Amino acid sequence: MFEGLVDVVADLASSPWVYVGLFLIAAVDGFFPLVPSESSVVTVGVFAASGDAALASVIGSAAAGAIAGDHVSYALGRAARSRLDGGERSRRRAALAWAKELLARRGGVVIVVARYVPGGRVAATMTAGSVGYPMRRFTPFAAVAGVSWACYTAMIGFVGGSAFEDDPVKALLLGFGLAALAAVLVEAGRHLVRRRRGPVLAADR
Repeated sequence: MFEGLVDVVADLASSPWVYVGLFLIAAVDGFFPLVPSESSVVTVGVFAASGDAALASVIGSAAAGAIAGDHVSYALGRAARSRLDGGERSRRRAALAWAKELLARRGGVVIVVARYVPGGRVAATMTAGSVGYPMRRFTPFAAVAGVSWACYTAMIGFVGGSAFEDDPVKALLLGFGLAALAAVLVEAGRHLVRRRRGPVLAADR
């Protein structure tokens, strides 16, 4: 049964419409983080190793979708800006002021790194819009984040597919395993950085 499902996925991966699908999935994930963009890109990346899909097109469509989705999230944050502003002494306003200062000092790092944190990407891009982070600065960083994420995610699948080119089931399992390992390592690194910088960030507030 599972092998039959893999055959169906392989047929889908060989269709030019798969790139439209990747674009849409990555775009929606930019402002609605329940969409499985990583697993979709990894899956098609696996089949790119056997020639069923073009790796460059997988990366390009995923990157374009991620960048578009980040801009939608930014626009939503911008639209909600007036509702988020409170009184001069409100805790919400203080939090927004702190976020604005953080983005002003480390905006590029925050936007790029957050792209690799599920849910974090939406928080970062929407916050950037809500605090008025300039679009001319946001767009280049969003582009770097989207392209690097698409390359990294597609290559995970491609490596899995290359290792088990004649066995797509094992290739998919390896691809998802590598993606899960990378996610754990990113989360562990983020936790360590947060612990080390916690006192500094608290002082910044």
